[in-house]
Amino acid sequence: MESPASYHMSPDEFRRAGYALIDWIAAYRQRAESLPVLSQVRPGEIRAALPPRPPLEGESFDAMLADVEGIILPGITHWQSPNFYAFFPGNSSGPAILGDLLSAGLGVQGMLWLTSPACTELETHLMDWLVDMMGLPAKFLSTGAGGGVIEDSASSATLCALLAGRERASAYGVNQRGGTGRLIAYGSTQTHSSLDKAVKIAGMGVENLRKVEVDANFAMRPEALAAQIAADRAAGLTPAFACATVGTTSSNAMDPLPAIAAICREQGIWLHVDAAMSGSATVCPEFRWVIDGLEGVDSYSFNPHKWLFTNFDCTAFFVADRKALIETLSILPEYLRNEATKSGAVIDYRDWQIPLGRRFRALKLWFVIRHYGIEGLRHHIRQHVALAREFAAWVRADDRFELVAPVPLNLVCFRFRGSDADNQGILDRLNASGDLYLTHTRLNEQLVLRLCIGQTYTERRHVARAWQRIQQEANGSR
Repeated sequence: MESPASYHMSPDEFRRAGYALIDWIAAYRQRAESLPVLSQVRPGEIRAALPPRPPLEGESFDAMLADVEGIILPGITHWQSPNFYAFFPGNSSGPAILGDLLSAGLGVQGMLWLTSPACTELETHLMDWLVDMMGLPAKFLSTGAGGGVIEDSASSATLCALLAGRERASAYGVNQRGGTGRLIAYGSTQTHSSLDKAVKIAGMGVENLRKVEVDANFAMRPEALAAQIAADRAAGLTPAFACATVGTTSSNAMDPLPAIAAICREQGIWLHVDAAMSGSATVCPEFRWVIDGLEGVDSYSFNPHKWLFTNFDCTAFFVADRKALIETLSILPEYLRNEATKSGAVIDYRDWQIPLGRRFRALKLWFVIRHYGIEGLRHHIRQHVALAREFAAWVRADDRFELVAPVPLNLVCFRFRGSDADNQGILDRLNASGDLYLTHTRLNEQLVLRLCIGQTYTERRHVARAWQRIQQEANGSR
C-alpha cells in the first residue's frame, strides 16, 4: 500500500474539525446545568472503557469526538456547571476559551522576549493594567522597580516568593542579624497547604515553618506572629519569609495586612500575600478593603482563573522589587544568550518562574478584559457576593443551621446543628444526587459545609435551589 504524502491534518480537515469542536463546546456549556455536577463513575471505569492499545492507523476526528461524548464526559466533574459550589470557582468564559485556542494555534514558546516579543510585551502591559484595575499599589508597576508576571498557579507564586525571600535572608539577614543560618518561614494555621509544599521544595524543611495562631474569625493574630519571631531570634534562628492570606481556603478569612506588614518590615522579613480567589473582588472599589496594607508587602498574587472568568491556568504574581526575584531564579546558559537580553532593555519571563518554557497565557486574560470591560467584571463579582450574602441570610433564618465564619465575599461556611456524622451525611447525599456539589472543611474542631458562589453562569435560581435541596437533606437527618 502506498503511503500518503502526509499524515498531517490538512487545513480543510482542521477547519471542519475545529467548527465541530466549537459547536460541541458551545452545546456543552448550554447543557452543563442539566448534568450531574460530581462525576458518578467508579474508580477505573474510564480506563476500562478505553482500548488497551493505541491505534496503528489514524482515526477520524468524528470518532474522537464520539468518544469524548461517550467515554470522557461521564468522567467529568462539571466545574462549569452553575450548580458547582465546591472548593473554589474554576470559572471560564467564551472569550477566555477563544484566547486559549489562539494561544494553542500560535504555539508560542515565550521563555525569552526574543522568542516572541508580543508574548512578553502584552503580558507586561496586561499586568500593569491589573495594577490599575484592581487598585494595587503603584510599586507593582513594571515602569518602576517592580512588575507582574502570569504564573500557572498561586502555589508557584508562593514558591517563587519564598525562594526570593530565602535568598534575601541568606545574603543579608544572617550576616546583619546573626543567627545559625537556619531560615524560618511563617504562615497561619489557616494558610494554604502550598506553603508547606514550598518550604519542602525550597529545602527549608517543614520543621522550619511556623503555624501562627488565628483569632475567632480565623485570621492570623499579629501579636502571635511577633511573639514567634522574637522567640526564633532568641533561639539564634533567622526569620526569612511570611505568607499572609486574603481569603483563606477554609473560611475566606482576611489576615490583617497592615499589622503583619509592619512587623515583617521592621524584622526584615519578605512578606508575600496570597489572595488566590478573593483578590478578584478588588476589581470592585467597595471590596478593596481586603487589601488595605498591601503597600507594605514584597509580593502579591491572585488567580484570575478562580473568579475573573479566565480559564485555568492564570495566576497574577506581582513583586515590588523584580531584581530580587530575577537574581534568585536567573540561569543563563550559552544557548539562551542573545543581544536583546544582553542589552537589559527587555523582560525575559523565564527569570520570573520555575520552568524555562511558558505559554502565551496573556491572550486569554486580554480577551476577557476586552470583552467584559471593567464594568462587566464588576457586575458579575457583585452579583456573586450578593447571592452569597442572601444565602447566608437564609442560613441565619433557619434555626436548624448555623454560620460558622463571617461572609466577607462569596464563601459561606455553615453547618447543620447536629453531629459531624449528620453533616457528612447531608454532604454525601447532596453530592451523590448530582444536583449540586459542595465540599467541607474543619473549623473549631467541627465538620463544616462550604458553599462557594463564583461560577460564570450561577444565578439566584440556582442558589435558591441549592438551599432547598440542603433543607430537604437536613430533614432526613432529624
